[in-house]
Amino acid sequence: MVGICFKILVSFVLFFLIFLNDDISRVAGSDGKRLKKKHKSSGKGSLPLPSDGGCKGSYPPPAYRDRSENAFDVLNFGAVGDGVTDDTKAFEAAWAAACKVEASTLVVPAEFHFLVGPISFAGPYCQPNIVFQLEGTIVAPTKREVWGRYGMLQWIQFSKLRGITVSGQGVIDGRGAAWWGGSSYQQITGQFSKVAMPSIKPTALRFYGSFNVMVTGITIQNSPQCHLKFDACTGVIVSNINVLSPGDSLNTDGIHLQNSKDVLVQHSNFACGDDCVSIQTGCSNVYLHDINCGPGHGISIGGLGRDNTKACVSNVTVRNVVIRNTMHGVRIKTWQGGSGSVQGVLFSNVQVFEVQFPIVIDQFYCDRRTCKNQTAAVALEGITYENIRGTYTIKPMHFACSDSVPCMGVVLNNIQLHPIQEAFHMYDADCWHAYGVSLATCIPPISCLQAEKPSKGHIQSNIESC
Repeated sequence: MVGICFKILVSFVLFFLIFLNDDISRVAGSDGKRLKKKHKSSGKGSLPLPSDGGCKGSYPPPAYRDRSENAFDVLNFGAVGDGVTDDTKAFEAAWAAACKVEASTLVVPAEFHFLVGPISFAGPYCQPNIVFQLEGTIVAPTKREVWGRYGMLQWIQFSKLRGITVSGQGVIDGRGAAWWGGSSYQQITGQFSKVAMPSIKPTALRFYGSFNVMVTGITIQNSPQCHLKFDACTGVIVSNINVLSPGDSLNTDGIHLQNSKDVLVQHSNFACGDDCVSIQTGCSNVYLHDINCGPGHGISIGGLGRDNTKACVSNVTVRNVVIRNTMHGVRIKTWQGGSGSVQGVLFSNVQVFEVQFPIVIDQFYCDRRTCKNQTAAVALEGITYENIRGTYTIKPMHFACSDSVPCMGVVLNNIQLHPIQEAFHMYDADCWHAYGVSLATCIPPISCLQAEKPSKGHIQSNIESC
């Protein structure tokens, strides 16, 4: 009996040891696979393993440093991020890797300042739907030699891409004070530039020839010239961005649109030294809403038709906008001698505060002392202003239209504009060859629009040319 019990006990112990060994093997095998996977991901394009085995509190890294195989952190490509070391080549290398992977993310991590020279993130052979995740700060160089003898047209460029997104809470700082000179430079840096920068000033961020473009969340500040430009792009969304530069920084437009269609700009703030948004030739189906503008020159269509060129703009809506302490509110400006047309424009629900000229059409635009008088002009037809309210400092409305190609179909509906100081301002709107109607109650009363329709010969030919 004792022998039988002993055999049963030995069998039970052996069974338990076999079971325990199998379980240990499974755990060890699983850990081994995970360890191999970690080592495999430590190459370029992913995060390196920590030298301390991950025991210190500084690891794992912050959430913005995506550890997936599709994320490419610039730090892993040699970027230093101290604001002094040139990180241009590291950004180029990270882009080269991200470009090969569909739906990849190039990560610019927070709490770093990356000095990056003129750079192009270019297709057309990149995979689609790349995200440029900007959480840190990118700063422009201020050494003249970096920009060449005459300067460059852009600093950071994305070109010929399908589905490109620039997003995050980061900053693109053009350090434009080195280019502006004068009071703005002294205000920001405390000194004047000792070495003059090149005459051609770069745009901070430009998108060219791209499809499905999104810019969201970021701040672009102190660009030497225009802050954000879209040229020959289709399907553009700009949302929740901030553009910042001093009010006296010359030619620092917030957004410049050219030859682009299907554009949405929303929920964004612009404070700059020129137009908050500038809509140029070749643009159609543009919708701007919920925008704060000021200081600056307001929201403009044009200037169009410079040097006797043809300009075509159509289907533009500007709605729910606040414009404060600017030179103009909503403006259309064209040069004499141009051709083409501007059609189907709506300015609606615009609040203005201490704006010099809230509503402007100027078909005699000239940015120098004198310009040659010419009879040809870009035709304007179907321009509607509704619910424009607030205060002005010089004149409420100014319509200066071409003698030979007058403005047609101007509609004013519920305009309420009041001077800041009653005694020192010209109250009445002025019109020259502007045809249209005034609806509802307008303050001040609009009596200068002409009701009869002129011959549409030149107007129709210009419209048909687009």
